[in-house]
Amino acid sequence: MRHFEMDKLKAQGGSVGQSKYHESAIKQVCGNANYADDNPEPHGCLHAYPVLAPIASGFIKSIDKSKALEVAGVKRILSADDVPGKLDIGPVFPGDVLLTSHEIQYHGQPVLVVVADSYAIARRAARLVVIECEQTTPILDIKEAIKKEHWVRPPHSLNRGNSEQAINNAAHQLKGEIHIGGQEHFYLEGQIALAQPDNDGGIHVQCSTQHPTEVQHLVAKILKKPFSFVNVETRRMGGAFGGKETQGAPWACLAALAVYHLGCAVKMRLARSDDFKLTGKRHPFYNQYHVGFDENGLIEGADVTVNGFCGYSPDLSDAIVDRAMFHADNAYYYPAATIKGNRCKVNTVSHTAFRGFGGPQGMIMGELIMDDIAAKLGKDPLEIRKLNLYKKGRDTTPYHQTVEQHILKDMISQLEESGDYWARKKAIKAFNASSPIIKKGLAMTPVKYGISFTVQHLNQAGALVHVYSDGSIHLNHGGTEMGQGLNTKIAQIVAHGFGVDFDAVSISATRTDKVPNTSPTAASSGTDLNGMAALNAVNTIKERLINFISEHFEVDSQSIVFKDNLITFSKGEISFSELANLAYMNRISLSSTGYYATPKIHYDRAKGEGRPFFYYAHGVALSEVEVDTLTGENTVTRVDILHDVGSSINPALDIGQIEGAFVQGMGWLTTEDLQWNDKGQLASFGPANYKIPAIGDTPAEFNVNLYNSANPETTVFRSKAVGEPPFMLAFSVWSAIRNAISSVADYKYTAPLDTPATPERVLNAIEQTASRFKEQQHG
Repeated sequence: MRHFEMDKLKAQGGSVGQSKYHESAIKQVCGNANYADDNPEPHGCLHAYPVLAPIASGFIKSIDKSKALEVAGVKRILSADDVPGKLDIGPVFPGDVLLTSHEIQYHGQPVLVVVADSYAIARRAARLVVIECEQTTPILDIKEAIKKEHWVRPPHSLNRGNSEQAINNAAHQLKGEIHIGGQEHFYLEGQIALAQPDNDGGIHVQCSTQHPTEVQHLVAKILKKPFSFVNVETRRMGGAFGGKETQGAPWACLAALAVYHLGCAVKMRLARSDDFKLTGKRHPFYNQYHVGFDENGLIEGADVTVNGFCGYSPDLSDAIVDRAMFHADNAYYYPAATIKGNRCKVNTVSHTAFRGFGGPQGMIMGELIMDDIAAKLGKDPLEIRKLNLYKKGRDTTPYHQTVEQHILKDMISQLEESGDYWARKKAIKAFNASSPIIKKGLAMTPVKYGISFTVQHLNQAGALVHVYSDGSIHLNHGGTEMGQGLNTKIAQIVAHGFGVDFDAVSISATRTDKVPNTSPTAASSGTDLNGMAALNAVNTIKERLINFISEHFEVDSQSIVFKDNLITFSKGEISFSELANLAYMNRISLSSTGYYATPKIHYDRAKGEGRPFFYYAHGVALSEVEVDTLTGENTVTRVDILHDVGSSINPALDIGQIEGAFVQGMGWLTTEDLQWNDKGQLASFGPANYKIPAIGDTPAEFNVNLYNSANPETTVFRSKAVGEPPFMLAFSVWSAIRNAISSVADYKYTAPLDTPATPERVLNAIEQTASRFKEQQHG
């Protein structure tokens, strides 16, 4: 279901709106796509590996490096004293220490870095360093951190109206709470960096990062050098999902530090188990709500508190908890609302960005509230959801941004019909009544997700476009390719702008010496920002060409059309390649930078109000599950999705993102269970004890369609972001499991269900629901 503008674009013969395959697809299938670890190592390249703290909280008393230094091939062991510049590499606020020399704040915190002839030698020697510590009691429980007001950043709140009064005056009230688990990024390519001296006396870093500019800045700061001293390059990543937004930087910094002291190339690559232990996850949360509503289930007041389990340092937690607060309403209007957010400091690795960036941990509260209200009133949850949707006259968020596009009602209606919701709900109730062990559940949940960085200055991008004299085109932009197809979409945008074939555009690695001062590829804004910057560069060159054609051929500029590799005008036509050469011969510049800054966005933190998002992306998912009441195991049998991507630039890539995001969200909500022991050690640090979804976990029937809607805001070709919003469609699976569980109580009660909804948690919820139902019957 595509918007007419997409069909219009296709009719124009351009690249935009076409399902082009990923620009690296053939290389990836053939195994020829180079990643950082595939590149040839320079002559004399050394290898570095960190020495890790043996406790979660305490102080270093002494360090014995003697056994490590005796290992043949060890060149040097570097410490915090060897850092010539800043030791703190906090991306926004201070607190993230490159190497600790005194206080230990999480288990595995890097203390030293061993540099040796090989990876194996460096890693083995690192284990031989003996660190004697004075151990203190770590804070590992979020409730303890809340009680002690142990924050990495101050609390923040959003307020509209008098929520306490509205709740107290309501016909019904409910309170609830939920523990929300974290999530390991589990990118296929782990953390890695290769640093080497360049020919001009600086340092060149190749690394797997979503934010080359930040790596450039941090390497320069730790070495006490200007930013221009460092060049950072990223061609592609084997996945990232937010885990390489800030946390790819420490390993690049350590490799560069070794280059600074040893004067040769140095590579640092983390082993998978250490990658698990030393990098932050999706923030676990502990959230609470108190709502008041009328007899129909219409919310009149809401008080929600979100508590982020942040780890030992700020990292990006301030903005992540902000986004959880901004999305605690999901798609629902709270007439009077108080949303509070705490950033809890605990003795674990610092948690970080992950697809959705706090949004999922906030949005789950809206879905929890809808399900709980429905159970309280004995109504179908979908009716409660539809009743509380944003609509005209009820369209102001708790942060005072007006929701201007109201399409979820129509999207839900379409999916109700195509997914046969009500007939299936009736059939499932009949099935459950006659099935004592296997229970089915069905749920439909919406998504309203704000698009933009919540840190305003990050909403900018640059690009560089060259047209060579043979008509071939070279593109470079500030975004990074992590498998999502960003380079493909931007190449389509450039090709469409020039009216040439997609194959005419080639893309090179993202480099800080080509496009400076870039933002991370995050917040679902890669195409929005970099695509528009590239299009602006194209339009600059195109304007020069139009002016040249108009003067050279003496034609009206209004008659000039770029299409199908030809430029036509009132007196004839010329191929794009011929035009490029003719323009070059006539000394017309065929190169341009492009720049874009997102308009309209602003946020007054002191007042807790503004417009932090340029627009919203929407989606609706309908999921059906089966739950085994004897074991708690569950299976997702069918999923129907209708998702809003505006006028799609590449429908195939968008559908791929929707499918992947949904399955990843499903894993977060059902199987991916991070566990730390009472000593602060991560106990789930590999695929043997951390379960991500496999192909067998994908729904047996999986239907994805794109919604018939163009972006009302002036994004690139009226498209919408698609990286993060579909992740939250997986709430439909969690709600469907709750629906199945409630069937053991004749749908009159459902127990709380923390996430991930592992078989153990599901079984406990089933037993609690059945027990509560029996009490009610006998009470």
